Amino acid sequence: MTSRVRFAALAAALSIFALSTTAGAQEEHKPGGLNKVAHDVSNTVKKAGRDTKAEAKRDASKTHNALTDAGNNTKAELKRTTGIKGSQSHQPGGLNKVARNISKTSKKAGSDAKAEKNRVKSNVHGDLTEAGKSAKDTVLKAKP
Repeated sequence: MTSRVRFAALAAALSIFALSTTAGAQEEHKPGGLNKVAHDVSNTVKKAGRDTKAEAKRDASKTHNALTDAGNNTKAELKRTTGIKGSQSHQPGGLNKVARNISKTSKKAGSDAKAEKNRVKSNVHGDLTEAGKSAKDTVLKAKP
């Protein structure tokens, strides 16, 4: 029984020693100098990108909801005034076909806009990465 207590005490002492040495080791290896600056710039750009993306998503959602409501209201009003109810078949004609074509056109426009945004985002990311690497190389070459 006493050997178990001694073993437990020894294990506890070793784990405390291990924690204290790893904590000290982690503090010594914090990024500094150029790496810290690059890290901070990267974090700032990432946060700005995430905020911009979230704002764009909110705007897109509001626009989508407004367009959906407008389309549904227009369709309902046309149904009331013309009396055309439209077919319930798989490939309907009449008013439903017009609504489907308008929806398809707006979806294509939205998809194209999103693809263009992604192309611009990718190009900006590549340019920033290249600029950061060249700045780092310039600073490192200038060091004595």
